[in-house]
Amino acid sequence: MYIAAIWGAIASSSLLIGSILGLYLSIPKKMIGYLMALGTGILIGASSFDLLIEAVEKSGLFITSTLFLGGALLFTIIELFLYRKGGSNRKRSHKNPEGHSGLAIYVGTLMDAIPESIIIGVSLLNNHKVDMLFVIAILISNFPEALSSTVGLKKDLYSNTKIIILWGSVIIVSAISSSFGNLFLKNASVNVLTSIEAFGAGGLIAMVCSTMLPEAFEQGGPVVGFITCIGLIFSLTMSTIG
Repeated sequence: MYIAAIWGAIASSSLLIGSILGLYLSIPKKMIGYLMALGTGILIGASSFDLLIEAVEKSGLFITSTLFLGGALLFTIIELFLYRKGGSNRKRSHKNPEGHSGLAIYVGTLMDAIPESIIIGVSLLNNHKVDMLFVIAILISNFPEALSSTVGLKKDLYSNTKIIILWGSVIIVSAISSSFGNLFLKNASVNVLTSIEAFGAGGLIAMVCSTMLPEAFEQGGPVVGFITCIGLIFSLTMSTIG
């Protein structure tokens, strides 16, 4: 349980690092776009090669596909609600539209972080060791997310202290989510664990496609497609070595 909490916090720590850099450094938008594209590719690869393939092997194609699409559908429904509240801009560095709140950005970020952390906790039960590829994927994808969103929050006149507290609390929630996933599912069967991972993978891939990729293209241009592919191959290589 405690190990799961530590890994959950480590995976989310890049949120705080990215926010601090966003507050005090001026990082070119193209660089943010490139990092986001790389993180997107790695996260899609980790979800596919680590989570989905294992779920198919343990639970079968039909169950895996159903749960995967269920996770994607749930994310989409929540995203539709957040879209109206400004949460869809949580990964964007421009100022939020009038009437949209930073709270929606915070809730949207939690919506991304909680399932990621639960999957980390579950992976410790499923494989008896942390899924390093998935942790790396979260680390890299969280960094440009916080960097870009922090710039947007600054434009919305959020104080530096409030922004740091916001991202720091996400790390705490991530650690708790990871430990809870590890604690409450410790007696679950392998099929149940892999099914949860398949459900989470659906939400994660829907998330990166609807929020991270558009921002990456907007900031970095057409080259981000190739960078995303580099991230995907990195995931494949790591998965094969592991």
